[in-house]
Amino acid sequence: MTAYIGVDLGGTKTEVAVLDANGQFLFRHRRPTPSHDYQAILHTIADLVKTALAHTGLAPTEAVGCGIPGCLDPDTHRVRGANTVVLNGQLFQSDLQQLLQCQVPVQNDANCLAVSEATDGAGQGSQVLFAAILGTGCGGGIALAGQAWKGRHAIAGEWGHNPLPWPTPEELQAPPCWCGQVGCMETWISASGFASDHARRYGGNLSALEIIQAMREGDTHAQASWVLYIQRLGRGLAQVINFLDPDCIVLGGGMSNVDEIYLPIQAEILRHAFSKTVQTPVRKAQHGDSSGVRGAAWLARAVTQTSADP
Repeated sequence: MTAYIGVDLGGTKTEVAVLDANGQFLFRHRRPTPSHDYQAILHTIADLVKTALAHTGLAPTEAVGCGIPGCLDPDTHRVRGANTVVLNGQLFQSDLQQLLQCQVPVQNDANCLAVSEATDGAGQGSQVLFAAILGTGCGGGIALAGQAWKGRHAIAGEWGHNPLPWPTPEELQAPPCWCGQVGCMETWISASGFASDHARRYGGNLSALEIIQAMREGDTHAQASWVLYIQRLGRGLAQVINFLDPDCIVLGGGMSNVDEIYLPIQAEILRHAFSKTVQTPVRKAQHGDSSGVRGAAWLARAVTQTSADP
């Protein structure tokens, strides 16, 4: 049986999945991420892979793909930019390969989302796909012909850590970002950024979901915050179109599940895109929160197929 194993390492959960050649789940399981203990993270992944092999009856695998909330530095091969901070500076890929005794292709989690949705998801068939994660943070990834494009420094698609484009005078008083810069997209259009902006304007301590529910119930403050959110998201996506011109944009993360995004966002993009004939589709990730682990499994497939070539 042909099958591929992927692991999605997140800040709160770590998931393993086994996919068959048609992209159907043969096995899927999650455990809490021991996010403050690097060695425990490695052994959690190893235990999950062992469980997956035992459950499916598969022989030890040639490759296990892995998505992480950061990237591997191309020069040092150490993790950097991970919000699970114990990963930073670690030789994660090498350590995991030694533990699993197989190849472990590693990509940023947004790249895994892009690969998943370009392969058999909302952007299937796209030669150039941009994927944005609108969750606690704001990440971005690029898939070219179904393959992750990470760039020379492994930062391709890092949309969330560019500044909000075309800022208003009020937005020039931008909040700081954890990355050390000021006014990053993440501080405006992530779920946490949306909630923080609403609190600065109107007080309170509502979560993003609570603000959205209030917006649906007619609360004027929540509706005003939502209008600003759509405007900012549209500006950010217009900038992506201006420099990448993808065939499709796919949104993932918690905010992507808000259906009220998809109708007004096209008008906001057109307002700022260089070409006024832009028709780039903006779609919700077809595979939802399973896209990350699916993309990781497809990384393993790519390695397996490459090694099988004569």
